[in-house]
Amino acid sequence: MPSLTQIRKNCQDARRAFERAKHEHFALGAFNLDNQETLVAVVRAAVTKKAPVLVEVSKGEVEAMGLENVRDLVDNYKAQYGVEMYINLDHSPSVDDAIAGITAGFECIHIDISQAKHGATREEIIAETKKVVNAAKLTGAMVEAEERYFLGSSNLHKEKIDYEEVKKYMTKPHEAAEFVERTGIDTFAAQIGNLHGKYPVPKILDLDLLKEIRSAIDCNISLHGGSDTAKHYFVEAVKIGASKININSDMRVAYRDTLEDVLKKNKEEYAVVKLMGTVIEAVQKVVESKIDMFNSAGKAKIT
Repeated sequence: MPSLTQIRKNCQDARRAFERAKHEHFALGAFNLDNQETLVAVVRAAVTKKAPVLVEVSKGEVEAMGLENVRDLVDNYKAQYGVEMYINLDHSPSVDDAIAGITAGFECIHIDISQAKHGATREEIIAETKKVVNAAKLTGAMVEAEERYFLGSSNLHKEKIDYEEVKKYMTKPHEAAEFVERTGIDTFAAQIGNLHGKYPVPKILDLDLLKEIRSAIDCNISLHGGSDTAKHYFVEAVKIGASKININSDMRVAYRDTLEDVLKKNKEEYAVVKLMGTVIEAVQKVVESKIDMFNSAGKAKIT
């Protein structure tokens, strides 16, 4: 566990990374960790591409791995590989969960009150978000939030996208500006047609809306639900000013599909660790492809 002084330095470094992203027009890829193998895949991709990255865990991964364990693992791999890497607590469903992430030394905290309570009012979300912003002053951690519930889940969906339903949840620029001003967040999670998961029909992002949001607010903009999204959307979104893009489902599908294939081909091998190399490589390829789309290759800064 790093000292408070080291945590504060890490948080300042993360802030500088986001500033670089904003001014140099690239986005930090935020890649979810299911286990140590996915962390290795992200680290190797970051090394290959010389890119700064965020790794993130949400409630399920936190319960499986532990906040302090994730912090230690990331620090160990940072030291071993010399990568620029920060941790985001993704979709933290309560103030207490968010504060636990702050205390554990995570550089970025995403508070998502509507995840646990889909019908949470705007005033509830603002009030709870402000508590996290205030708590984050201890370390300087960056706080991210969204105004309302975000559709989808990080999985392989069989149902088609209800585009009209998605439109109902899209960000209204003037509301985003008010939300940012009242909460004091560092990063705003915009909804422009993006949604969590992979679907049998394409996602359609409203880039003109993203431009309006960018003009309405000064803070960082993140895009959740980045998996299974056409490359040109990311290329343009980064040019417009998206500084963080979340990827989860694409990694999970690559991991599971490759693992199933490897297990079928190696039915007599019970030392599973010997089978994971191909799985890690598959996930690494996914991460590398996203880094290229986000224009973050070659942007790492190691001090």
